[in-house]
Amino acid sequence: MGVTREFSADQKQLVIAIKGKFDFSLVQEFRQAYSHVGETQPLIIIDLRETEYLDSSALGMLLNMRKSLGNSVRGIQLINARPEVKRILDISRFDKIFTIS
Repeated sequence: MGVTREFSADQKQLVIAIKGKFDFSLVQEFRQAYSHVGETQPLIIIDLRETEYLDSSALGMLLNMRKSLGNSVRGIQLINARPEVKRILDISRFDKIFTIS
């Protein structure tokens, strides 16, 4: 499976991990991972530790997630990006839209 999701015990954080290539083939899995976030307004953390590559469709999926979730979450963070993935995020100026660490 390319996408996993795990809520913290207090339901205040939802970690979505992407493994392998983050591209159009993951659109349904990714959408399901952030659907039904509940009423706790969790912080969404996208863990890119095992993401080898992302393309323009992945960037679009991240933007769609942000638009779809709106004010139902406390925020969205992208973490643990490999240098090659971080470079794509930087070039795309995603640091202006998301917290990247």
